[in-house]
Amino acid sequence: MKLLEGKIALITGASRGIGKAVAQTFVNHGAVVCFTYMSSDEKAKALEQVLSADGGTAKGFKSDAGDFNAAQKLTEDVVKEFGTVDILVNNAGITRDTLLMRMSEEQWDEVIAVNLKSVFNLTKAVLRTMLKARSGSIINMSSVVGVKGNAGQANYAASKAGILGFTKSTALELGSRNIRCNAVAPGFIETEMTGALDDTTVQGWRDAIPMKRGGTPEDVANLCLFLGSDLSGYITGQTIHVDGGMLT
Repeated sequence: MKLLEGKIALITGASRGIGKAVAQTFVNHGAVVCFTYMSSDEKAKALEQVLSADGGTAKGFKSDAGDFNAAQKLTEDVVKEFGTVDILVNNAGITRDTLLMRMSEEQWDEVIAVNLKSVFNLTKAVLRTMLKARSGSIINMSSVVGVKGNAGQANYAASKAGILGFTKSTALELGSRNIRCNAVAPGFIETEMTGALDDTTVQGWRDAIPMKRGGTPEDVANLCLFLGSDLSGYITGQTIHVDGGMLT
């Protein structure tokens, strides 16, 4: 059974890792997937082809999620071409890790703009369409770091914690219009980024997790599938961890 048949999904930061897995899972379940990218047109076209390989529909839009006006233009373009936005996945994110005493203003501002302001930008941009339809699911990608903090990631932790407050407030404002807003908090997910870590560090993370393994992008994507579908029709304002029990 395809859980997202006929739905139009907009996903920011879908070129790799979790975002790419969400895009692929959504396409597999019948959604039309619109995704954003920042740099390579060639890579975006290649991703379109991968996502559309089995008859699905996917289209990349070159857009900076951290730019308010660009987010408005992006949403207008998606609605013009596909008619609406049923599901928004705010996944764009970066890290600029360093101890607070060494952190520059630029490193702080860049992470806040991409990770947190982008959530405001895109959510506000899709509201008119979702309010008109009196329906929608907004999924915000946070992190367990936004819940517990982490040394050397004050900027990242602040951005991800901010997403949790934004999610709860948005859910309260939009619930009466049948628009749901939830946050996903991944733990240690093994992606291209974690692949750069040494084996000892990775094994240390795994050993500290009750399930004794890192998560996969598909683990996160499956939760997003649930939250984007009608199966979660009475769930809003929640933060759901995908962490193998890390914060239990």
